[in-house]
Amino acid sequence: MSLVEPVPGEPAAVAEVGPDGERALVVADFHAGIEQALRAEGVSLDSRAQQRRERLLALVTRTDPDRVLFLGDLMHAIGDPGGAERGEIEVLLERLDERGVAATLVKGNHDGAIESWADLDVTAGAGVRLGSVGFAHGHTWPAPEVLDSDVVCVGHEHPAVRLEDEVGGSRVERVWLRGPLAGAAFAEREGGVRAGAELVVFPAFNELVGATWVNVEGQEFLAPFLPEGLADGEAYLLDGTRLGEYQTV
Repeated sequence: MSLVEPVPGEPAAVAEVGPDGERALVVADFHAGIEQALRAEGVSLDSRAQQRRERLLALVTRTDPDRVLFLGDLMHAIGDPGGAERGEIEVLLERLDERGVAATLVKGNHDGAIESWADLDVTAGAGVRLGSVGFAHGHTWPAPEVLDSDVVCVGHEHPAVRLEDEVGGSRVERVWLRGPLAGAAFAEREGGVRAGAELVVFPAFNELVGATWVNVEGQEFLAPFLPEGLADGEAYLLDGTRLGEYQTV
């Protein structure tokens, strides 16, 4: 059993994060309130805050974690959030607290000064190590203690693949990227990388965000350590289907 196990059919995973069997439900790129930003760009969408909350709470019921760990970008607004976005986050955290589930945010590039008003634990952007698993959003280089983990989890990238059929039809699917953490990409970082470490790039929880199409020529990655840090990684659909090397899917 891996230290980080995806929840079948969902953009979420359960991670072992403590010596006493503590388990965390991990989701990346929640992007609360994204509809407000899209409306400002001329895209008319009703709020999906309730649906996002219900999806997450259903996952809490399904997996029974000790905590929910948001792997960066719980917020969408990079500056101060609007009332609807702030309200969405506050209600979500209240519902988690009612269930006795702690909440932790590994701060992402969209999370602003969330620690000044939201009732949850917030780590630095370079991430945190919990047990044998390291967590960082991925918009900056992970901290040395994160890289010194058996498994390193990051978000930020919103990885997806474009799949085409024999008659020219295509669709885009969110994917997981997993594989050995390539030490050469981190050779100049303090402490380097633990031998045999694995890197897991999470799909975005919010289906409305953009994506890095990892199998489309010319697409550029967002994280400063990708794609070099995952030279031999493979892509997996949310249902667990293995697609093979992500760059040649």
